[in-house]
Amino acid sequence: MKIIIVNGNSLNWEEEMNIDLILKRKNYTFKMLVVKVDGKLIKKTEYSKTYVQPGADVKVIHLISGG
Repeated sequence: MKIIIVNGNSLNWEEEMNIDLILKRKNYTFKMLVVKVDGKLIKKTEYSKTYVQPGADVKVIHLISGG
């Protein structure tokens, strides 16, 4: 079985797996996110077009603002 790593945890890889699908599978619903795939920053507008390959290392970071 092929996997990707999301924030240090394994996730089964699927054909046509893009960032939107990964966020859905991991239940990330927070509006302010930063996503990196193998160290490359992915723009929010590119989530649906960015397909992830097996073995990829995905980092999802929640941004928190306040003052």
